[in-house]
Amino acid sequence: MRMLINVAETVVADALRGMAAAHPELTVDVDNRVIVRRDAPVAGKVGLVSGGGSGHEPLHGGFVGPGMLSAACPGEVFTSPVPDQMVRAAAAVDSGAGVLFIVKNYTGDVLNFDMAAELAEDEGIQIAKVLVNDDVAVTDSLYTAGRRGTGATLFVEKIAGAAADEGAPLERVEALARQVNENSRSFGVALSACTTPAKGSPTFDLPSGELELGVGIHGEPGRERRAMMTSREIADFSVHAILDDFTPRNPVLVLVNGMGATPLLELYGFNAEVQRVLTERGVPVAHTLVGNYVTSLDMAGASVTLCQVDEELLRLWNAPVSTPGLRWGM
Repeated sequence: MRMLINVAETVVADALRGMAAAHPELTVDVDNRVIVRRDAPVAGKVGLVSGGGSGHEPLHGGFVGPGMLSAACPGEVFTSPVPDQMVRAAAAVDSGAGVLFIVKNYTGDVLNFDMAAELAEDEGIQIAKVLVNDDVAVTDSLYTAGRRGTGATLFVEKIAGAAADEGAPLERVEALARQVNENSRSFGVALSACTTPAKGSPTFDLPSGELELGVGIHGEPGRERRAMMTSREIADFSVHAILDDFTPRNPVLVLVNGMGATPLLELYGFNAEVQRVLTERGVPVAHTLVGNYVTSLDMAGASVTLCQVDEELLRLWNAPVSTPGLRWGM
């Protein structure tokens, strides 16, 4: 096992210690596994809290900061954080204006955030929740009842975060987050399996020369396996799968996301093919983001996310943001 780690048992704690050293603008509680904006709580501002299993970096801890999340809760690798983490995060960012939980649709995350919402409300914190379920590849999976939450999480966190920073009330921030999720679709492809530190070997078997169409971010099975395809063929399949599910009436935001081990050279080439398909299908593009944002450890592959936007959503997307993983306009 070739990994830049000490031992598997301390991977998350070691990463959090390193994050704290690199980003003094964040308050990183290594023992309790909570990452918080150093200026939180901000008077009159809705708090945004998200989280999930580690291994998807920069999601979610890398998206804590002005213009995006107020706090994030990292679980163990590919394992949901626990309710106590979520309650601590909510308490740390609550200014009295309420807290929005942004939850990817995985069974453990949903159950734990639901429990945390009840506990936080018992402590007098007003909680709203938004479920992200944008993956069109499969209806149910190993970890999910319904569609999985993937790349749209970035769009939800960014746009809702901008609205919260502008002082929008909790009901409005929640409504915008729901609108973004409803207007987003994703599809992912794996060229190799990922390896978790605890297991030390690939999490699933993907024979040489094959790929997994519709893979989940934990390596969950997708729609089918095929012999290796070209970038052009993968873009055709992925974008058509998304557009077969919904027809954008407005311009879209495009996320071409690396799964962790695919270099930017390949991702930009893949983006060229994605843009070609969108042009052929008559879908106008407002903005494109290319890079590793919602990863799966060392998996090779990519995902495509489209988010239909109106003028308000586009304005909020373009609003300034300053986080370790996303930064512009500051």
